[in-house]
Amino acid sequence: MNNLDKLIALFERFPGVGARQAKRFAFHVLTMSDTDTKELAELIAALKGSVVECSSCHRFYAAQSGTACTICTSPNRNHDRLLVVERDSDIQAIERAGVYDGLYFVLGGTVPLLNTSDSNRVRAGALKATVETRLPHGLSEIIFGFSVNPDGENTARFVESIIRPLLVGTAVHISYLGRGLSTGSELEYADPETIKNALQNRSTHDVA
Repeated sequence: MNNLDKLIALFERFPGVGARQAKRFAFHVLTMSDTDTKELAELIAALKGSVVECSSCHRFYAAQSGTACTICTSPNRNHDRLLVVERDSDIQAIERAGVYDGLYFVLGGTVPLLNTSDSNRVRAGALKATVETRLPHGLSEIIFGFSVNPDGENTARFVESIIRPLLVGTAVHISYLGRGLSTGSELEYADPETIKNALQNRSTHDVA
């Protein structure tokens, strides 16, 4: 396998990138100037040293000081709400909508409907620990911000089964994104107005 084939194969591993798109990316790299390809290579090489994972919400952020990101440490955020999402890019989409001021938790993926073994790959244990830590500090709502498709719905059921026992006897509500997101939608690609509607119309489930 030559270098071009290797690069195409690497691009195919990117989420949402198929064989045809991977080839387009690889051939585009060939058309870039030496300066741009050098800058791209340097950025990729330096990325892991300059971007770290938040110890609280598990999103990636530009390392400055401390172990938690600016969202988690901000006094202007509502620390009573926790929005659970699949991946970092979902947070970016929600922040663009400008209607949510609470905290986040990045689950790190989904639990596919036909492959429950993937439940071992998401941060279920870390989420449970986060909820347990925040309960004594006034946590009032946990929002599930998963994509509106079978895998997203199955992930929501899986996560709820983990945290619901922790909430029995508390006043904490579990909410799901409401109307605004059509069936089959991925949160990452939703426009700000759609996300705004989904958050404002979220449905709340009381814990028995």
